Amino acid sequence: MNIKKGEFVVVGGGISGIAAAVEIAEFGNKVTLIEKEASLGGRVSKMSLYFPKLCPPYCGLEIYFKRIRSNPNIQIMTLSEVANISGTPGNFTVTVRQSPRYVNAKCTGCNDCVSACPVERPSDFDYSLSKTKAVYLPHELSFPYRYVIDDKTCPGAECGKCILACKYDAIDLGMKAESVELKADAVIVATGWKPYDAQKLTNLNYGKMSNLITNVMMERLAAPNGPTKGEILRPSDNKKVERVAFVQCAGSRDENHLPYCSAVCCTASLKQVSYVKEFNKEAQVSVFYIDLRVMGRNEDFLTKIKQHDGLKFVKGKVARITEDPDTKDVWVEAEDILSGAKHRERFDMAVLATGIEPSLSGEKTCLGEQDKYGFFGSGKDGIFHIGCCHTPSDVSACVKLANGAVLKAMQCVGGRA
Repeated sequence: MNIKKGEFVVVGGGISGIAAAVEIAEFGNKVTLIEKEASLGGRVSKMSLYFPKLCPPYCGLEIYFKRIRSNPNIQIMTLSEVANISGTPGNFTVTVRQSPRYVNAKCTGCNDCVSACPVERPSDFDYSLSKTKAVYLPHELSFPYRYVIDDKTCPGAECGKCILACKYDAIDLGMKAESVELKADAVIVATGWKPYDAQKLTNLNYGKMSNLITNVMMERLAAPNGPTKGEILRPSDNKKVERVAFVQCAGSRDENHLPYCSAVCCTASLKQVSYVKEFNKEAQVSVFYIDLRVMGRNEDFLTKIKQHDGLKFVKGKVARITEDPDTKDVWVEAEDILSGAKHRERFDMAVLATGIEPSLSGEKTCLGEQDKYGFFGSGKDGIFHIGCCHTPSDVSACVKLANGAVLKAMQCVGGRA
């Protein structure tokens, strides 16, 4: 079968965008993968394990990265965002704004620049649970494996210690932002999601106590390359957790916040229950929920998790969380709908299952029309939206959506002038 080759742009370097770009390239097409962060992988790279198999996400990501490395049809642009899209299917012009990395391709990853840097910043990768220097490697398995300088915290040439420390002339503080135009037959948008801002949940007092964290932060605590090297320790004093509360629908299914179900939170919390029990079999865990929504093979996963000793499910929405000022323990207040009893329990730590919100929610964008919640709809002809920027999805669903979008995008090749 003769397939006409084309050129494509994929916006977003998370699991959805990576899957789409690899499939396009392996059909023999040219594709540019655009990512706003300094490395590929998105939210998936920050996870500890996938559900329901409970395997590390880099099992899948490393395979994709190997396919990218071996395929000359894929061009990667990190620290880049799309500023404009014009044209029609088969003949789009995509304008990309690329921010400076301040570290060039001579970088060997020796880490000498980090050792010399005197300035610290909160780690984006660890959701501020740890710190990096102003020059840093995004994480241990970064792709591309190259350091980057945060120009918001770096004092620049007036310090210059990283320049003196680098033996390979890889530090270039004179790098400037650039604008690049790309031609594309079709565009696939996979801009992903962000956790709902838990500080908006004023009754839960997030941000006012050390041992109230979010589900994405819990992933980093459990991850071997996280701030505690996989040990589930509470942030205030690094104490081994004995009692943990999981608070479901923190912002989801609430007309004052996210009125929709975020689809994956219940199963993700069940997975995190397994993190706690694996780290400390004697730990007491309570899950406060409205409804436990798990689907398909995740029903078996729920049955498996329920077999843990010391696990309690409380059907009821949490009304309030407060802190004991002396011990830094958290008090969780909720009503058990099934019994009618009111609960006020003390825990070492509580985890909020914050919902999925589109990354570009509330922002002006040229990437398509957004609904009232910020999700992209069907878009204009030749521009396809996949993954969590389109609808809340787990990893396997994201990859399926990506494969389907690739087939649709390739149908645009015939319209090229």
